[in-house]
Amino acid sequence: MLRIVNQNNRDREYIALRSMFAARKRVFIDLLKWELPALAGKYEVDHFDDPHATYLIVTDLASEHLASARLLPTTRPALLDSLFPYLVAGPVPRGEGITEITRFCLSRDIGARERRAARNMLLVSLVEHARANGIHSYTGVAEVAWFQQIRTFGWDCRQLGEPCGEGARRLVALQINVDETTISKLAATGISTQPNVISAQAA
Repeated sequence: MLRIVNQNNRDREYIALRSMFAARKRVFIDLLKWELPALAGKYEVDHFDDPHATYLIVTDLASEHLASARLLPTTRPALLDSLFPYLVAGPVPRGEGITEITRFCLSRDIGARERRAARNMLLVSLVEHARANGIHSYTGVAEVAWFQQIRTFGWDCRQLGEPCGEGARRLVALQINVDETTISKLAATGISTQPNVISAQAA
């Protein structure tokens, strides 16, 4: 099940949000060892988790997190232009039709088959969300190993500059262009699903 959460329905989706923030802590702080603060020792939350953020959260029927991504408008300060502009050769892409993907997170508490299904639902939903909301491209920052995986998904993905950093922690800025052919490109690599959407406008 996919839940699209923004400032219009955050209060109603507190279970999914709490579960997502806890999952982010287990992945980004406990597993990947990112130097990030943990709210109450349990949740990974930063200053970009504000009313302008939109979350795509894949959950089970109890609203517990399976996979998620945070989307930030690039018409205001976001992660790439605020913290990593040096990863981009030239101006950082921004505008009404460009949204930044951050905190792409898969649960550590499920098996590989369920994790892959949740990932596929999230990827397809990112494209469907873009097409429904006038988004023609996503930007983001990824470790090089994850970027290499992202490129295999079939969509139009390119790096925006040279990687920077050391070893496994080398980072690269990326841009994913989305159009009417993107869903079929994902399907050609085996990424296909029919998510059940609970939208921000749902009662």
